[in-house]
Amino acid sequence: MSQTGTIAEAAGAGADGRTRRLATALSGFGLFILIMTLQPFAPPPDAAQLSAPNSGNLVNQIGYLVLGGLYLTAILRLTPRPVLARLGLGIWFAVFALACLSSFQALDPAASLRGLLLGAVAMIVVAGVLVLPESEADFATAAVDACIAVLVLVYGVLIFAHHLAVHSAEGAEGVHVGEWRGHLSHKNFAAPVFSMMAMIGIYGWRAGLRWRGALIVLLCVVFVFNSGSKTTLGVLPVAVGIVLLGRITGRPGLAVALHLLLVAALGCLTVGTVISPQLHRIGTALIPDPTYTGRDEIWKFALSRIAERPWTGYGYASFWQTPVVTGLEENYEASWDVRGIGSGHNTYLDAALMFGIPGAAVTLWLLMVRPLRNYIAAAREPANRRLADLFAMIVVFMTYVGMLETFLLNRSDPLWTLYALAVMGLELLRRMQVKAD
Repeated sequence: MSQTGTIAEAAGAGADGRTRRLATALSGFGLFILIMTLQPFAPPPDAAQLSAPNSGNLVNQIGYLVLGGLYLTAILRLTPRPVLARLGLGIWFAVFALACLSSFQALDPAASLRGLLLGAVAMIVVAGVLVLPESEADFATAAVDACIAVLVLVYGVLIFAHHLAVHSAEGAEGVHVGEWRGHLSHKNFAAPVFSMMAMIGIYGWRAGLRWRGALIVLLCVVFVFNSGSKTTLGVLPVAVGIVLLGRITGRPGLAVALHLLLVAALGCLTVGTVISPQLHRIGTALIPDPTYTGRDEIWKFALSRIAERPWTGYGYASFWQTPVVTGLEENYEASWDVRGIGSGHNTYLDAALMFGIPGAAVTLWLLMVRPLRNYIAAAREPANRRLADLFAMIVVFMTYVGMLETFLLNRSDPLWTLYALAVMGLELLRRMQVKAD
């Protein structure tokens, strides 16, 4: 036994074929639900829905409570205790405890805690996807088959009910007419999700599931291209290339170093441009649209509000779409009316708005910096490298996406749950060696 132990030694050979197939099927189904959500192909919310009081989503509340109970039961019955002990649950307890404390700062603590509970239950499903498979081969099969199922459904709708999976000419998003949004409400959410599915396809190819992995990559890249999401098209190959460079050179630390340099550069060219006149001039010279379709106005507003409550923030999910924002008078000089938006379009600013600057720093350290350390440690074990590379690609990619979108702790949103899967997976791989078969 190695110093950290192995999943193979922890699990033993006791599970019969039927139990093993059930565990693999549950893992794949869980990933399918995390990607598809419980309300796929729903129309985008209109302005009235965005400004309505937050009473919660009954489908998600009931659905995830049922799923949480199912996966908690399956985990406790089918997963060896040594595996559960190495999930790094203390990290998640710290993250959710901080969010829970922040809820008492919220205008509506009950709604804030309700959303947090949904997010916590979704984490049970995420854990089940990871720990239920008995071997890496089982996990690869489950993940690849889940992605194939999603792609069959989405492309089926694109072919036979096209209007349900593309942006229409109506409403505020009419500028995106014809661009693919798949089963999600907006192309800027769909494109990153399909990018992460493409990474699963790359992993499937490397794990020996050649034609299925290649098909996933092809269909996901086609989808991302037709979504028109220029940011995703730009950062997807960068994230994949950085991790593969680390693998080719045998130096995962090099990949992490390059990633951190890019994070600093992207930070300077996004939020940095609204803080520093010098960075604004550089951004104007380098980027065709240095406003990022008007996001700079949102960032300025968010920064001014962070300055008002830098230590405590406004509470978990208790800023955008609340009277703090919706009760303001319209700013006719701004390119965006902040009263109608759902997020700050920057996961780092939104973390500070929710938790204050100290709480945001702790959260970002645990969920974005610590996984990089875990990747370097996990990549030292040859048996772990394919999975570690997959999870690192997701972490690197979503760190870049977070510059323009918000996803951290966002209930059961697939951007968040897939990212949480990667963070939890790297925590597990740092402590354990996967079983090949």
